[in-house]
Amino acid sequence: MGSILELVNMRDAGAVEAALVEGARACLGVSIRRGSCEVVEVRSIDAGTPAATLIATGDLHDNPLHMARLVRAAGIEDAFAARSAGDDGREPAHLTLHELIHGDRLMNGLDYSYRVLVRAATLKSMFPDRVHVLLANHELAQLTGAQVAKAGVRCNEAFDEAIDVTFGGNAERVRLAVHAFIRALPLGVRFDRSAFAKDQGDAGDIFCAHSLPAPTNLQSFDWEVLERELTDDDLKPRTGAAHQMTWGRGHATEHFDHAHERLGTGLFLLGHELAEEGWHAPSPSAVILNSDHERGVYARIDLTQPEAAQEIGWGCVRLADG
Repeated sequence: MGSILELVNMRDAGAVEAALVEGARACLGVSIRRGSCEVVEVRSIDAGTPAATLIATGDLHDNPLHMARLVRAAGIEDAFAARSAGDDGREPAHLTLHELIHGDRLMNGLDYSYRVLVRAATLKSMFPDRVHVLLANHELAQLTGAQVAKAGVRCNEAFDEAIDVTFGGNAERVRLAVHAFIRALPLGVRFDRSAFAKDQGDAGDIFCAHSLPAPTNLQSFDWEVLERELTDDDLKPRTGAAHQMTWGRGHATEHFDHAHERLGTGLFLLGHELAEEGWHAPSPSAVILNSDHERGVYARIDLTQPEAAQEIGWGCVRLADG
């Protein structure tokens, strides 16, 4: 039995299409879906168990080595092996994934990061209430055709050309499946920790997303988008709520305070901004994570315990260390 990440033949158009479509169905059909978010109710569970553990990540940008290490850290490979052996009772920790595509590992100028979407879709299909694949700005740009460039590379075109080269006459089928999967992704996942408020003080909910609306958009932002399914208008560049939610940068403490007031959360775990050391805490209640570069990290969080942003940052695990 191989790795869960290698189940799909990445050159088989039918297999790739099926994996992405099943991933989209899992995103939309999972029992924890609430509007354009997922909500996990953290109930009376023992600290340290997979159900009480979150592996939180930042931008991944098609780093296959780091993705494999994240999957192992969350116990997904072990749970998959157990399930393959007939043991359906073993569950992994919660794992967030976002900003998966448009890496810098090009082949002949082409971006084959459709493959990381297929792997994420497979993980979501197999563990729909434990794997949380979140909408990010690069995925949204690929869906809508809004151009993104990195280091002189037109990312959308390099991505599409790789699909054309790989699948030829079946490329459009694969492209539509890519769009279906991206279209189904939630804007965030909320870990509802209200069951522990009495015992732990006000632990506060944890909200994981790619980013938050830019400081200039916070006052006018349509926060109700998190409570309903996304519309085509939400996806529009610049004006759409999903676009604003995934592109915001430059938040300070007062901006997080405003977002906390609107959402009633205690802690934000985000990506999108560069964190040279893998993480930084722009506020006592927010952590920015990067999981793509050589100093990239993940945060292992006990969902039953209140932790400040700095404590989470100091406890981050560097992915280069394995």
